[in-house]
Amino acid sequence: MSIAVRRAGIDDVDAIAPLFDAYRQFYGQPTDVGRARDWLQARLRNDESVLLLAHGDGAPCGFTQLYPMFSSVRTARLWILNDLYVADAARRLGVARALLDAAARFARDDGAAAIMLETGRDNAPARGLYRSAGWQEDASQWYSLPLR
Repeated sequence: MSIAVRRAGIDDVDAIAPLFDAYRQFYGQPTDVGRARDWLQARLRNDESVLLLAHGDGAPCGFTQLYPMFSSVRTARLWILNDLYVADAARRLGVARALLDAAARFARDDGAAAIMLETGRDNAPARGLYRSAGWQEDASQWYSLPLR
């Protein structure tokens, strides 16, 4: 499979929405392509995220979404790799690695100090992929405060 990754724009939302909907379903959310489309359009329209879209043999097959963050201590921009999804038919063909590499290039070219992600300790395939791509795992723990 020939894989190409590029930064997506507002005109790509219809191509990404079904992938984003499948990603949300993977995490237990009900299917809602309209909601997925609206979310992506709002993020791009408001310049709140960066979407990288992978095409395999010309068809959309995966994406990653990055959100900006800032470090006061480092006085630098950071990027959070928040979403990464590859369609079932394109898994184990190098799409996820191509998306990770493209995200790292984007963050580096943007002058960011780091790019970060979080995944479950039980997600062995993802953790193996991240380690093989040079990502470092640490023992820190993230906490969250549910607001709704």
